[in-house]
This record gives sequence, C-alpha cells and structure tokens, in this order.
Amino acid sequence: MGIVLDKFSNNWFNDPVRLIWYLIAYLPVGWPVLKRAWKGIVSGNVFTEFFLMGVATLGAFGIREYPEGVAVMLFYTIGELFQDAAVLRARRSIKALLDVRPDVVTVMQNGQAQLVKAATVAVGAIVQVKPGEKVGLDGTMRSESGTFNTAALTGESVPRTIEKGESVLAGMINQQSLIEMDVTTPYQDSKLSRILKLVQQATGRKAQTQEFIARFAKIYTPAICGLALLITLVPYFFVADYQRDAYVFRDWLYRGLVFLVIGCPCALVISIPLGYFGGIGAGSKQGILFKGSVFLDLMTQLKTVVMDKTGTLTKGVFKVQEIIPIGIDAGKLARLTAALESKSTHPVATAILAYAQVQDQEKGYESISIEGVEEIPGHGLTGKVDGKQMLAGNAKLLQKFGISFDDSLTMNPYTVVMTALDGQFSGYFTIADEVKSDAAEAIKRLKADGIYTVMLSGDKSAVVEAVAKQVGVDEWHGDLLPEDKVTQVERLKADLSINPKSKLAFVGDGVNDAPVVAMADVGIAMGGLGSDATIETADVIIQNDEPAKIATAVAIGRATRQIVWQNITLSLVVKGIVLVLGAGGLATMWEAVFADVGVAMLAILNAVRVQNLKF
Repeated sequence: MGIVLDKFSNNWFNDPVRLIWYLIAYLPVGWPVLKRAWKGIVSGNVFTEFFLMGVATLGAFGIREYPEGVAVMLFYTIGELFQDAAVLRARRSIKALLDVRPDVVTVMQNGQAQLVKAATVAVGAIVQVKPGEKVGLDGTMRSESGTFNTAALTGESVPRTIEKGESVLAGMINQQSLIEMDVTTPYQDSKLSRILKLVQQATGRKAQTQEFIARFAKIYTPAICGLALLITLVPYFFVADYQRDAYVFRDWLYRGLVFLVIGCPCALVISIPLGYFGGIGAGSKQGILFKGSVFLDLMTQLKTVVMDKTGTLTKGVFKVQEIIPIGIDAGKLARLTAALESKSTHPVATAILAYAQVQDQEKGYESISIEGVEEIPGHGLTGKVDGKQMLAGNAKLLQKFGISFDDSLTMNPYTVVMTALDGQFSGYFTIADEVKSDAAEAIKRLKADGIYTVMLSGDKSAVVEAVAKQVGVDEWHGDLLPEDKVTQVERLKADLSINPKSKLAFVGDGVNDAPVVAMADVGIAMGGLGSDATIETADVIIQNDEPAKIATAVAIGRATRQIVWQNITLSLVVKGIVLVLGAGGLATMWEAVFADVGVAMLAILNAVRVQNLKF
C-alpha cells in the first residue's frame, strides 16, 4: 500500500506521514531481526546475517528509501519462515512421544486383578497380561507358556513361544492366551526403558549442521560493511587540497548506503530456503518426508546405508514360500493342513490358511471334518482331520510322536511346518517373511550411487543371510539386540570418520531401531507400518514403506543441492556486478532493487523447478 501511495500521491504522503506508514510496516518483520542482531552484538558475535539485515534496512531508511528497507526485511523474514516451518511442524518433543510403555499394568493382589501404575509396581509382583496387550515390565513367565510378538523389540519376524521360567521383556505383545508373569526389574530399568534412554543419548550426539547463510555471513557481512564505510570515507583522502570543497559527505554517505543496500543478500535469503522448500515438496510428492532442509544436504553425502530387515526390506508378514508333499497331492495336503490350522490364531497358521485359499478356491478346507484338535505349546497342533490323525508343527512335535523325517529340514533358515498323517511323514511347508518387491531394486540403485549397504537384524543369522543374498546387500549381521545394533553403527561411523563429509544413514521401523535411527547422521523411518518411536526420532520418513524410496530421497537431495548452488552462483555473480556499478555511482537505488528482485524471481522459478523433476 505504501508503494502505491508513493506512486500516485504527491500531496500528503510525505514525511513524517510517509515515514510513520513505513515504520508500521517495518516493525512487525524488522523488530525480531533487530533484536537478534542486538543479542549477537552483546554476546560478541557481531557480524551475523541479522546484523547485515539490520544495518542494510536501517541504512535504507537513513537515505529515505523506505520501500527497499521494508521489502528487504520482509523477504528475509519470509525466507526464514520457509526454512523453519518444515522443521518446526515435523519436530516435536522426543521425550513426550517416544515413551510407548504402558502406563498401567494388571497386578494380581489377594487373588484379585487390579490396574496399577507400572512405575509403582515392585519387583516380585505378579502381573497378568491379556491377549493383545503389551507387556509393561520385564519379568519371568509364571504360566506354562505363551506366544509373543517381539518384532518391535528385537526385530524377530517369527513370534516367540516363551515357556515357564523364561524371560518376558517389556514391549513384547501377548498374542494368544491370558498369561501371568513375575516382575524382575523396576519400570525404569526395563529393556524398553533402556532402549528409550539410548534414543535420548543418541539424539544428543547428533551433530548440528550450521546453515550456509550463517557461515557465509561471517565473511560477507563485515566485508560489505567495511567496503560501504570505505566508499564513504576514503574519497576524502584522494581529493586534492584545492578540490576538497568538492567532497560532500552526504553524497558519499548516500553512495555508501546504496552500496550497503545493494549488498543486502535478498536473492540469497530467498533462494536458499525456497530451494530446500521445493526439495521438501518434491519429496512429499514421492511419499518422502524430510524433517528440515539440512537432511536434504546430508542425503547427498551418504556413503553407507544401514537397514533393518523386518518391515524395511521385508513386509513383516508371513507367507508360504513352498509346499513339499510326500505321498500326497499338494492341494490336498494344503487343504488338510489348513483345516487343522484353522483352529489356531498363530501367525504361521494364518499364512497356511491364506495359501490354501489362494491355491484352491473351489475346494475349500471349511467342509473338511475336524475332531479333537489339541495345541501343544511350542510344538504345534494335533487332531483328526478328514478321518485321519494329523500332526502339523515343528520338528519337536514329530519327534515327540516318534515320526521320522529328513534331518536336513532342521537346518532350513526359514520356518518349517512339518506334517504327518496316520503316523507317516506327509510333507512340509516353508514359511518366511516376504521380501518387498522393490528391495533388490533399492539396493541396486544405492550401489549405483556408490553407497555401501549393510543389513542388521535381531532375526536368526541364517534368515538374515538368506534375505541378504536375495536382495544383494554388501554386509549383513543377525541375532542382534538393540545394543548390538548401536555397536555396529558406531563401528561403521568410525570407519567413515576419516572423511567428515561421508555420512551414514540407518533405515528402520521398530522400537528397537529408534536408538540407531537417532544416532545415525540421517535417520530414516518406514512411516506406513513403523513404530511411533522410530518415526518421531527419524529425520526422513518413507511414508509408503517402499525401500526404493531411499534411493529416490538421495536423488531428490542431490537435485535440490544442485539447484540451490545454481541460485547461489547466480545471485553472487549478479550481485558482484551490481556492487561494482553501485560503488562507481553508475547504479541507482532502484536499479539495484530491480536487479536484486529480478534475480530473486529467477531463483524462485528455479527453486520451484525441482518439484517437477522426475526421480
């Protein structure tokens, strides 16, 4: 509005009305910057970008170029808002959001079940855990046995059967029957509590990357201020004695202030945050969330990518890989086994049921007669199916009933469900966590970018090795606890420490991954199925759980950095030319403004371009 009045009103829009009008526009955007500049001066850090903004805009007001003073501060403030918004919206309190431990547990007191705060439960108390509930404290199994989902805690893809007297850890999920356990560890010292503590410690070790504009300003700001001062004062000493009356301080002060305003990095402070903002937008279109522009830069420096197995490279869902019948038709074996497994809620049973439905939709297992089904914990199922006595379970089940089978099956890295009919071995099913369709492509793309790939997992080493060979990672390790993953990542980071610009990323999805996600230079979480702890700790989130998006994130980071440096180069080159013209008195204030705004517009258009690129 002030610029419009400047243009069309020549009668009343003069000082002091004009000054007051522009001051009203200036203070909301300028005061916070001036305040931060003053704090920098008081603390001894004088030449900051805030100082440059303050001197440049106050100088513009000093020579009565109010529109430029307001515009420069407004553009700077908008740029800062763009830069901060992505981080502030995505980052929340880790402490508040990481704590996924149950607040209350069911404690048995005098034969009665009572809800008690988990933090107040004493060691030795008896805790009851219902099916589907998460265990809130570490303890030992009091009941005969129970089946637990431990994927979030250890990364194991196969649910674990825990017998009486064995350890139960906080964070496990009871999958089947009601169980009781004896508490052995205080709430604050449980396994899950230690994991959360590792996350907080790792977050504290994460290096804070200084923004480019702050580093640049340490050189650029004093240089521009010094040159402006020299332009104002030095000509006095080069004018001959008889010509010194020709030296008019106001004229050279005006030229110095023009130089100062020209030196204001308006195009830079717009192009840098908007370039990164465009990169963040491009990531969003691909289902990738970057929690701040710094992580776009770090993606370009990745030399090692470490990945979890379950939920990252695999789906975390059981699927029958093959069926090997012995003396029976494969379809019939599938139907008979599915009929028996229909009486179980175990995930392995669910996989066999799904397989039977897909393989033989016309002849369903539902019509097969089933009698006397018994589940033997940690072994499998027995029952009479279609008039035949049938067994379906692991090697221990068949050994229990004296049925012989090929011993090599016990060496299979995957889950093997063996079957027997009327005392005779009748074949087996191989069941495994299915590898994601784009996992191998993801590894191939990362390798093509010169990135070393590593897989770490709490699953059995044999399973990890089989998956590693299938997808093609360079290095793999299995049977790892959360602490072991931290040790491995620390080792890999130490190997990269020779080159400070070589960075490491960790990709995971479970609570057990949160510590290493936090301590990595770039923490990447699978956001679709990942735990809240890992997602909130991560710096980059793959929202659709596709591992190939890791390579896409690297490509977006590189394209964004290239565009940002194009903008920086354009801005500095044009700025340098106009500064020379301004120092020589060949460029007026409005010419400088035109050149600066023109460059800023080109930088904005270039920044937007990243969102239209194909990755």
